Amino acid sequence: MSLFQKYLNLRLRTVELCKHISPEDCNLQADDFVSPPKWHLAHTTWFFEEFILKPKKGYKVFNDNFSFLFNSYYNTIGERVPRNRRGMITRPFFDEILQYRAHVDEAIINLEDKLSNEDKTLLELGLNHEEQHQELLVTDMKYNFSFNPTYPKFTVDCKENITESHEKNWIKITKGIYKIGHQNDGFCFDNELGVHSVFVHDYEISNKLITNKEYLSFIENGGYENFNLWLDEGWAWVKDSNAEMPLYWKKIEGDYKYFTTNGLKNIEWDAPVCHINYYEASAFAEWKKMRLPTEFEWEIASGKLNFGLRWEWTNSAYLAYPNFNKEPGAVGEYNGKFMINQMVLRGSSIGTPENHSRSTYRNFFHPSGQWQFSGLRLVQK
Repeated sequence: MSLFQKYLNLRLRTVELCKHISPEDCNLQADDFVSPPKWHLAHTTWFFEEFILKPKKGYKVFNDNFSFLFNSYYNTIGERVPRNRRGMITRPFFDEILQYRAHVDEAIINLEDKLSNEDKTLLELGLNHEEQHQELLVTDMKYNFSFNPTYPKFTVDCKENITESHEKNWIKITKGIYKIGHQNDGFCFDNELGVHSVFVHDYEISNKLITNKEYLSFIENGGYENFNLWLDEGWAWVKDSNAEMPLYWKKIEGDYKYFTTNGLKNIEWDAPVCHINYYEASAFAEWKKMRLPTEFEWEIASGKLNFGLRWEWTNSAYLAYPNFNKEPGAVGEYNGKFMINQMVLRGSSIGTPENHSRSTYRNFFHPSGQWQFSGLRLVQK
C-alpha cells in the first residue's frame, strides 16, 4: 500500500469513528484531560496543514483562526486555546470541520509527486499522530458518555471482553545484557531511538494479564482500604477521589457491572482488568507480593508475550534514552518535553489501530490516569 493510499484510508477511518456522533456530542468535554470529537477531527487535520502545507508556495489556508483553535501544545507555533476550554469551541460547526478535512486532504494528494523526503517523513509522522488520536477519540468519548445516566453506546464496539485462552505460566528470562530500542528501518517515534544496552537479573514474567476476577479479589480483600499497599501519592489519590474500584465499574443492586463503548454490561470476569491507573497497578502488585516489570524487562520478554489487549503499566518513569535528541522546531515538542512525572506503558490495546504499535513503543501517562485501556501483568519478586 502506498503512503498516500494509507493516508486516505486512515483519514477516512477517523471520520468513520464519528459517523454516529450527534451535533450535541461534538463538543463534549467531561474533564480537562479529554478532548471533544470535533477537536480531534480538526487537530489531526491542523497537523498536516501546519507542518506540510503551510510552507508550500501557493497553498491557501482554509481558515486563519484554525491555527489558534486547534494547536494542541506547540509553543513554537504560537498561542492556542487552553486545553480545558476545547469543549467551548462550538464554532466552527461540525460540517465546517469536515470541509476543512476535505480541503487539506485534496491539497496533500495534489502534492503526491512533489513531496520531498522530509515531507514524506512528516507525512508518516502525521499518520501515526492521527492513529494516536483515533484511540484517544474512542477513550475520550467513552469517558464523556460515562457521565450520561442512560449509558449510551458509542457504536464502536472495541471488544473489551476478549479473554486470554492460554494457560497461565511464567516466562523465565536469564540475566544478561540486552539491547533496548528501535532497531529496524520501520517507523518509530523519537523516544524509541537511542539503542542502548541494559543489564537485567533473572526474572519471571507472567504470560497473562491480570483478570477482572483477580482484581475483584483485591477489592474484596480491602485493597482500597489498606494504606500499606499504596505508594504515598497513590494513597492520597485514593482518599481524594474516594476510589473503590476501577474506572467504569458499577455496583448495582449487589451486582458488578461496567460501562463499555457498547453500553453497560455484565463484567466478564476472565477478561483482563481495564481502566486502572499506575497507583492501582502498583498496589495490586504489592498485594500479590509481586511487582510490575520495568519497561526494559517488558521489551526483552515481548517476543514471548501475546500483547495487544491492554496498555500495560510498567515500573519505569518516562525518561530519555541515551543520545536522545529533540528535533529542531515544533516537531521537537512531540515527545521530549513530557519526560517528567509520567510512567511508561507498553504494548497496545483493543483501541489501538492495527499495526500502530510494536515491541519498542513507549506510551506514557501520568500515574493517576485511568481512562485509557490500561491493565497490568506481574513479575515475581
